[in-house]
Amino acid sequence: MRKLMLIGMFIFLLFPETTLAEEVYSPERMEADLQEIQNQYDLDEQIIGKTEKGKNIKAVKLGEGRRSILLVGSHHGREWLSSKLLMSMLEDYAGAYRAGKPIGGYSSALLDEVSIWFIPMLNPDGVSIQQGDLSNLSFIEKTAVWKMNRYSNNWSRWKANAKGIDLNRQYPAGWKEVMSNETKPTYQFYKGEHPLEAAEVKALADFTREIDPLIAVSYHTSGREIFWHYQNKRENMARDYGIAKKTAEMTGYELTFPEKEAVGSGFTDWFITEFGRPGMTIELSYLVDETNPPMSVFPEEWKRNHFVGIMLVNEANLLHNN
Repeated sequence: MRKLMLIGMFIFLLFPETTLAEEVYSPERMEADLQEIQNQYDLDEQIIGKTEKGKNIKAVKLGEGRRSILLVGSHHGREWLSSKLLMSMLEDYAGAYRAGKPIGGYSSALLDEVSIWFIPMLNPDGVSIQQGDLSNLSFIEKTAVWKMNRYSNNWSRWKANAKGIDLNRQYPAGWKEVMSNETKPTYQFYKGEHPLEAAEVKALADFTREIDPLIAVSYHTSGREIFWHYQNKRENMARDYGIAKKTAEMTGYELTFPEKEAVGSGFTDWFITEFGRPGMTIELSYLVDETNPPMSVFPEEWKRNHFVGIMLVNEANLLHNN
């Protein structure tokens, strides 16, 4: 067995990068798209922190509103379809906002009242690994992630960050109660030694506190579901349910009532309990197993989610004015 592992390691180290055969949305492609958008619209862009391997985590603001909503993509490496969606939304909305054109029946001037902060890709390290690109890792780091991937070159299932921590199990709300069989870094489900341990999560938590958004959404894949409930205060239930219901009606996704599934430690769980405001986890795509949804599903998911951002801006504006 040890001999086979050594042979496997030798092969892996010789040919470490096994990229996905299908079309992907990589961190490099996102950066190129973002540069094009910036060249055209010159938006407020901030580096909110760095990943465990030193990549910049970027946030982009659209609008002049002093209050904001927050949309986050790619907590998980295999969920880069959410980054593609948010970048498409950013580009589409920016064009409409500059031209003074409506967005799906909503006035783009709403962005003068409430802005949107986009964090398209929280976990670019994990996305690169999931796509088989290990070029940002040293020899030792490549060996470590291979071990965390259970000595497999099948990277498509990779969900964690580069240190083997599941970023959406890293938030303080309910962290102690979350049960997992994973007790050490691995490709999915390891919650870390303590909350906010991962650099990416700490950066997002700090930034969220800084901008103090009225509504926060974390986009994931897969299953076409919306999670909105985690220890919501009784006085906020009708409000939060109403916004989630509108989102479900717009997307055609299932609105989940998840007492039994609300395990905690996710970004949405933390936002709801920390801020007492509406938060949602939106799962794109039909259900897939331990991999990414194919790019071919993107047109359908874009059609379903095209106007979610501006609808939430309108809802946040109503909340702010009440």
